[in-house]
Amino acid sequence: MTPPKKVVLAYSGGLDTSIILKWLQTEFGCEVVTFTADLGQGEELEPAREKALKMGIKPENIFIEDLREAFVADYVFPMFRANAVYEGVYLLGTSIARPLIAKRQIEIAEAVGADAVCHGATGKGNDQVRFELGYYALKPDIRVIAPWRDWDFKSRSDLLKFAEEHGIPVPNDKRGEAPFSVDANLLHTSSEGKVLEDPGEAAPDFVFQRTVDPVDAPDTPEVIRIGFEKGDATSINGEAMSPATLLTVLNDYGRKHGIGRLDLLENRFVGMKSRGIYETPGGTILLTAHRGIEQITLDRGAAHLKDELMPRYAELIYNGFWWSPEREMLQAAIDTSQAYVTGEVTLQLYKGAAHLVGRTSPYSLYSEAHVTFEDDAGAYDQKDAEGFIKLNALRLRLLAARDKRVGRN
Repeated sequence: MTPPKKVVLAYSGGLDTSIILKWLQTEFGCEVVTFTADLGQGEELEPAREKALKMGIKPENIFIEDLREAFVADYVFPMFRANAVYEGVYLLGTSIARPLIAKRQIEIAEAVGADAVCHGATGKGNDQVRFELGYYALKPDIRVIAPWRDWDFKSRSDLLKFAEEHGIPVPNDKRGEAPFSVDANLLHTSSEGKVLEDPGEAAPDFVFQRTVDPVDAPDTPEVIRIGFEKGDATSINGEAMSPATLLTVLNDYGRKHGIGRLDLLENRFVGMKSRGIYETPGGTILLTAHRGIEQITLDRGAAHLKDELMPRYAELIYNGFWWSPEREMLQAAIDTSQAYVTGEVTLQLYKGAAHLVGRTSPYSLYSEAHVTFEDDAGAYDQKDAEGFIKLNALRLRLLAARDKRVGRN
């Protein structure tokens, strides 16, 4: 196959993607463009620029972008309107970041005239699928390079040897086997591998990076209020905030109270089961709050339909189909449901949990007159229930009569 001329690499500045950068240069002799996205992973990104420069990348070919606001507003918030969780518990923190990275890689590739894009995902995981489905959906003729599927390195020692041969600095803590791998962004951290590979063993305390142990969290509950407009969180305790700022503040609350820890043995799209330790402090609070404001503003039919659609929507995101027509169709339905999801939710944060304790909305569907045990002043005629019950029981009565007639127990 003809070598690529210019490749846009998703580049973190870490050891693995630095090795990939050099491998692209030596394997293909091509020009490399680096793209580093700040999605709130909590790392200083300027060193990535310095490393890229030292490895011969032209200054104009180094892209470092702060995408935190776009990440939360255009990806995290739409997903949370759906209350999306994969396999009942996972808030999809890694999955939802990949479409944005893929989109910017393709946009940069078109801007600089690159004929290929490259990612650092392994051949065993979900991320290779997520990245590449995004690339192909946005630019069908793009060439994709996946080094972990293509190169001849067989072990960690092979990679370290290559790094040393080509003058790539190897930190001391990277010379041995990493105890586990970490992916992080503003929504969550994901830890996998090594010390976590035995699902029967509890994760060591040092794996958790964003939350205190709930046992050590404050002994006094803390109450906060989250405001919503059309399904998106817009304020905390009455103070308006941008999407990324709001999630950052919720992360601080969640860290303090030990909220958002998850130990999951999940089913990967590629077919195997894997164990992940996730921390989603702010997202866990946000999910509880969003479901709370929907309780008072969504009609039963809309709410129940959303709950039926949610697993399919979550699976599409997990499997990498953010840019698919079916996800966009579901998003349109979900967004329509959020027209009146406006108001304020009160939560109590305590020892690893966010408890919903109150909700108000100018579009409330709750009628105290209809549910009160006191005099309802004629709002509800209880005699109406008799006909309602008999009509709903009609088919059951006919079934029972039939079974009696034919002697079926």
